[in-house]
Parts: sequence; C-alpha cells; structure tokens
Amino acid sequence: MQMGRKLPIGIQDFESIRNDNYEYVDKTEYIYRLVNSGKPYFLSRPRRFGKSLFLSSLRAYFEGKKELFTGLKIMELEGDGENAWQKYPVFYFDFNKKNFRTDTALEEVLAAHLTDWEAVYGKEHEDRPLEERFQRVLVRAVEQTGKNAVVLVDEYDKSLLESDPERLEHNKTVFKGFFSTLKSYDHYLRFVFLTGVTRFSKVSIFSDLNQLNDISLDREYSGICGITQSELTDNFEPEIKQLAQAEGMDHETCLAELKKMYDGYHFSYDTEGVYNPFSLLNALSKKKFGLYWFSTGTPTFLIEKLKSSGFDAKQFTGEEFYEEEATLTDYRVENKNPVPLFYQTGYLTIKGFDREFRSFSLTYPNEEVKYGFLKSLAPYYLCAEDEANPLDIRSFVLDIRKGNTDSLRDRFTALFARLPYPDDEKVIEQNFQNVIYIVFMLLGQYTLTELHSSKGRADCIVETDDYIYIFEFKRDKSAAEALAQIENQGYAKPYAADKRTLFKIGVNFNSKERSIDGWEVSENRHH
Repeated sequence: MQMGRKLPIGIQDFESIRNDNYEYVDKTEYIYRLVNSGKPYFLSRPRRFGKSLFLSSLRAYFEGKKELFTGLKIMELEGDGENAWQKYPVFYFDFNKKNFRTDTALEEVLAAHLTDWEAVYGKEHEDRPLEERFQRVLVRAVEQTGKNAVVLVDEYDKSLLESDPERLEHNKTVFKGFFSTLKSYDHYLRFVFLTGVTRFSKVSIFSDLNQLNDISLDREYSGICGITQSELTDNFEPEIKQLAQAEGMDHETCLAELKKMYDGYHFSYDTEGVYNPFSLLNALSKKKFGLYWFSTGTPTFLIEKLKSSGFDAKQFTGEEFYEEEATLTDYRVENKNPVPLFYQTGYLTIKGFDREFRSFSLTYPNEEVKYGFLKSLAPYYLCAEDEANPLDIRSFVLDIRKGNTDSLRDRFTALFARLPYPDDEKVIEQNFQNVIYIVFMLLGQYTLTELHSSKGRADCIVETDDYIYIFEFKRDKSAAEALAQIENQGYAKPYAADKRTLFKIGVNFNSKERSIDGWEVSENRHH
C-alpha cells in the first residue's frame, strides 16, 4: 500500500517537522520581517492555531540552525551576509504542558526552566528568588556568548486562564516579579516574542513592557498563523484530491466545502481569510469532514465566562454587532462582556470595519465553529451539562422534512421542560429565547432557515423541498395570539404563489407551568 504524505497534526516542533519530512507551510518570511524590524512582540491567536510551531521556528532561527531552513523563503531573504544565521542564547518558556490548578504550579515551571539554563551557563545562589536567578543566568549567557539573549514565551496566559480568582492574583504577582526583568535588562536582549490566547489587561508583561508591540490585529501579520487559500492549494493538492474522492465530490465542490467548514478567520480588516490549521489538516489526513477543533473540547474558562455573563446567543449573528479595537485586544477578568474572550479564543472573528467609529463587526468564522459552538451551548441551556447530546437535531430535521407538526410540538415541549427556572424573569425569557435560537440555527445546517427578531417578520421561517414553516413564539400569552400575528402581519404573503405546503404555527410557552400550553397550526396545502 502506498503511504500518503506526512501531515504535521499536533506537531509543534519545527525541527521535528523538517527533519522527519512532514509537510510544512512556509511562514519563514514572517520571521525575517519580525527580526529585522523590531524587538519585543506579542501575538494573540486561538488555541491550536500554530502559535507554538511559529515560536519553535523562531527558536531554530536564533539557534543558527540554517540547515533546517533549506528551500524556505528565509534562505533567500537572509542571504549569506556576515550577520546571517547568527547563533544567540535562547530562553524558551513553554507553559503549554503544565496543569496550573495547584498553588505553586507557575513557580514550578519557571524553576524547571531556570535549572536547565543554569546547567548550561552556570548557577550561583539557587535559593535566591526566581526573578533574581533569571536575571543572573541571562547576564551570564550574554557574557559567555558575546551575543544578546532571545526570550520566547509560549502560551504565557495558560496559568492565568486556568486560575480561580485568588490564584489568578497570585500568578499575576509572580509574572510581575519575574518578567519585569525583560524591561530592566533590555540592553541584554536581542529579541522578545510572547504568544497567548488573550491579552490580559493589568498583567505586568504588558504594563511594564510598554514598548511591547502587539501585532495581533496588524494587517501585515494576519496570515502569520493558519493557512491561506493559496497556501492550501499550493501545498496540499494531493490531499484535496483524495478527500474529494473519499467524500464523493468533484474537486471544486470539495474546495468549497473546505472553505465553508474551516476558512473565514480574519485577524484584521480587508485581509484574506485563513483556515484553522488543526481542523484543515485533520480533514485532509482522515479524508472526511468533521468538527475536529471542537473534538478537543470547549475551554472551561469560556463556559465559566458564559455562565457569569448572562450570554445572549442571538447577538452574535447580528449584522450590526460591533466592538471597538481596544475591546477586542484587552481582556479583563472582571468585565462581564464576553466578546473579547470569544474573539480571542476563535469563536468570533472580524467580518468588517467601520472606519468612522474605528469598530469591528464580528461573526462566526465558519460552519465548524458556528454549529460546533451551538451544539456545545445546548447542554448548558437545557440543564444537561453531563449529557453528550440533549438536543436530537436529527429528529427535528426528519420531522420538518416529513411535515410532522405533532411530533415537532412534542419535541419543543420536551426541550422547554428542561429549561432552568431561576427567580429572575429576565433570565427565564433569555433562556427561552436562546433555546429557540439554538434549535433553529442548528436546523439551518440542513434546511433553509431564517431567524428574525423584528415585528415586521415572523420569529422563524424554515423551508424544505416540500414544506414551508412560519413560527411565532409567545411567552405567557396564547398560541391563538401568536397565530393571529402571523395572519395579521402578512408573514405568509411572500409565499402566496408557492406550491409547497405552508404551515403557520403559533406557540405559547407558559413559564409558570414550564411547558408549552398552546400550539396552533394553520395549514395551507396546494393541490
């Protein structure tokens, strides 16, 4: 059997990828641009988006491993000048591998790194504070090599995102003491690059390093992680052909499906979209489409943020959903607004830009995120966080396709019976609306579905090859009133000449009884 090419799924080490003959999408032009235009940088990108691999390639570059870059763009850019491929002392902090739910976890990681470097450059007083040990080993490295040091920090915020409020303040203090070295010892540094998912406001790395260049929203670095359309077609044509064959598609349909599922991330405005590399490479390797990014789990800190923010699921699909640039790049734990965290973690992306107000419009990047996220919300709103699938969307779709309105009534009744019922009327209303929204958004994966909120249109309209459904939902009123609104407002007029069977469905939800107490259907069947 002929073996396929090796795709670097989950492999974050640049040296391993190059030495073991994995396919590599060349991002080395960004290395050349960064190291020749500045010194201290910060980059925010979602999880599993290639940050660690890019940092690893920076490490190999500063360690002078020229042979690893053979055939790549930077070889041409770097040339053979006297300053090309210099070797520097590199201090690489990796916060990826540690669980930070214990009190001293952050200190343990820092101490382990220091011990490794002290074995190379010598150690003095091991009982000294961590920041002092870092200062001394950095100075010794510069003195012994005659070259300024390079500091690379991978996923700096992992210890902050995984912390409870008390431990968070402790870890912030540790960071402040330790990384203040980067400011006071600037003349010993050749290059500094930090990555993370979020940019925490009031964390000393950002307040002390006031010259730190945050390139997260810079247009010229929008493609630094992820895979662009041209990179996909230039590097993975054999895998695209194999996926198309396995899925029974022609080449163009396969490309369109890949784009719909995994493309669409924008990290600035008016830029080419990028694909989620983890999901894309998995789809190409396994030769099937799937929700690969979501199979790794929605981060706990994001769910906790949802619970505390009174999240309204509907707002994230509005055409007029805008946030200012400062909001997207600044994460404050105490801020109830979940938008910065949703954007920085990759659940929302930039759609457009309002130049007058310097604000970004936001939306889901692609169908994997949209439908995967909605499915992950269902257990939370349906009091079924321990269940894998409390919302059987397949059965909803089959009922819709068959015109089985009685079964649809029973399914909605069962769902609403599972809603949590706090004392807060506003929360009850929001949970009720969110379940409706989630159901119909998920139906939109298999049917033509529109959701409306204005009084001039029905709440929801669903179309299949044989049926049209117009839904109007009320709470603590009556199904007759809901159905009358459909009739009186003329919601069905656009379908007057349509030959499909039209169902007008008025629904009332009784919040005291915690159930649907009214479901009225008016059927217009063309013969």
